Amino acid sequence: MAFSSKHILTRLYLVAGGLFVFGGLVLFKLVSIQMVQGDKYKELALQRTEKMFTIPPNRGNLYSDDGSLLATSVSKYAIRFDAVTVKDEDFQRHAGPLAAKLGALLNKPASHFERLLRKAKVNKNRYALIARNLDYSQYMSIKEFPLFNMGPYRGGLIVDQKTVREHPLGKIAERSVGYERFDENGYVTRVGLEGAFGEYLRGKEGKRLKQKIAKGQWKPIGLDNIIEPQDGYDVISTIDINIQDIAHHALLRQLEKYKADHGSVIVMETHTGEIKAISNLGRTADDKYYERLNYAVGESHEPGSTFKLMSLVAALEDKVVDTSSIIDTEKGRWRLYDRIVRDSKHGGYGKISVAEAFEVSSNTAFAKMIHNNYKNNPQAFVNRLMQMELHKDLGLPIKGEGVPVIRNPGDKGWSGISLAWMSHGYEVAMTPLQILAFYNAIANDGELLRPRLIKEVKEWNNTIQEFDKEVINPAICSKETVRKVQQLLKNVVEKEHGTGHKLYAEDFSMAGKTGTAQKNYVGKDPDKLRYISTFAGYFPADDPKYSCIVVIHEPDKSVGYYGADVSGPVFKSIAQKIYSNNPLVDEVANLEPYNEALEQAYESYYQEAQKELTIMPNLKGMSGMDAISILENLGLQVEVKGNGKVKKQSVSQGTRLNQVSKIVLELS
Repeated sequence: MAFSSKHILTRLYLVAGGLFVFGGLVLFKLVSIQMVQGDKYKELALQRTEKMFTIPPNRGNLYSDDGSLLATSVSKYAIRFDAVTVKDEDFQRHAGPLAAKLGALLNKPASHFERLLRKAKVNKNRYALIARNLDYSQYMSIKEFPLFNMGPYRGGLIVDQKTVREHPLGKIAERSVGYERFDENGYVTRVGLEGAFGEYLRGKEGKRLKQKIAKGQWKPIGLDNIIEPQDGYDVISTIDINIQDIAHHALLRQLEKYKADHGSVIVMETHTGEIKAISNLGRTADDKYYERLNYAVGESHEPGSTFKLMSLVAALEDKVVDTSSIIDTEKGRWRLYDRIVRDSKHGGYGKISVAEAFEVSSNTAFAKMIHNNYKNNPQAFVNRLMQMELHKDLGLPIKGEGVPVIRNPGDKGWSGISLAWMSHGYEVAMTPLQILAFYNAIANDGELLRPRLIKEVKEWNNTIQEFDKEVINPAICSKETVRKVQQLLKNVVEKEHGTGHKLYAEDFSMAGKTGTAQKNYVGKDPDKLRYISTFAGYFPADDPKYSCIVVIHEPDKSVGYYGADVSGPVFKSIAQKIYSNNPLVDEVANLEPYNEALEQAYESYYQEAQKELTIMPNLKGMSGMDAISILENLGLQVEVKGNGKVKKQSVSQGTRLNQVSKIVLELS
């Protein structure tokens, strides 16, 4: 019996000892968690309840060359309500007046908002949506409404801000303006001006702390950001919105008339390389046209007869022919091995000079000229083309430039007929912009320029970086050759036998070359044969100010397909409208006083703003860029709607600036 009691007592001591040790371990673990690992678990808890969110900055504005907006960032606001933080007495006192104010501002019945608020209160909703897509002035008004004017904690006001990109010109130049998009994996897609100059436009991200609430929703903590975002710089492009509008509608009309698949137009300033307009339109399934792809920059294709200019320059430079050299077109058909080169005129042109062959665009003459003079040394012809930079892309900042194709003898695809076919624009490939750059070089007395889409980068009214013209090649050929081909390009339009004579106008001179290239010509099914119609040139012919190219793909053959008929009228329409808006004879007489008056007006506004820093000036009638410059110098945030000149300002003249943080300008 004694043994049994002793045994039980021993077990009891063991159990008690075990419990004591276990308690000690628990106590040790608690102390360890609290003192040693406390920070770790606190951080883990915070990560589950609080999180740092990225605040995207406002992208800089993208402007045309006259200060009109092409793309701008606009802040949009969503208003939400945290019903839990609001005391019952505050809610009961202010819910009705708040609903009435919201209804009046947002054009909805007050009862609609009162139901929202009371439902959120009953359900203890901490993130109830009240309104979204509000502009800045609506947001500022709502902040002052009953209850919400008590702030985020006592009043339950939650504000979510997002930035959206708007294009005041709408669909005009949409692909050229472009975009820059990042997906959820961080991959970026860059298109057009927005993509090319994103490094200037995008700015730097900010940080905002948010707290996790019910149903995976996150509520901002406080009203201030941890790190404020830095807005992007503004970019001034070379685009002229008036020329852009002219080019867009001229192209659209012709695409609709000829039921074409797609087309593009580029207008470039001859002496600077500045692109003043670039339009790309493609047909949809319902036969509408919109900016589908950037064909002008990205679509490399066989240029057809517009390449005859390059072939002629090469032959003149190598002195294998002169413009007076005679070539027999052999009734418009010339057999070379198993292929036949044909002229568009049945029966051909007989024996004609090289100059006339260019003016009438004889395929047989050019095929014989290049093949016969280079067949023993085809590399010499290719080398001459490469000396003129035709094998290189233009090195544009815009992504997706098409690759030019100029083959060397021995390359895949080279054959005994290659010289003849290259002479009139087959077995080679170039984009519309690459073709235009060459024609612009001829207009510019041989100086090849890199096409340019940007003039300067600005922060408010301070210039960060300016961009000047870039010379790719100061002389693609001799001055003698330039003068000869300039005259021939002029003859194409002026002479009655020239393929571009339909474009001739007595009161306005143009120079250029037609091109009609076959597409899908491999095979014998004529129904599958399509055409590319082109006109490239410059104007005025004797003192070029602008160069231009029009390329239209797959016009309806039953309506027409020759370059002079399809693309030429677009070129003429653009040239004449630009000329009528900017007549050279009136350039000094009319424009100089007008510009001087604008400068004087701007100076008076600017001096007034600098002198009277406490009062809002009158901005009506000023250009958008001038008004923005003044306001940002006064330390104000500016939101712009529309383009052109100021027709309305949200803050009236004479208002004290200490009462203003942001102003909205409406431009016409």
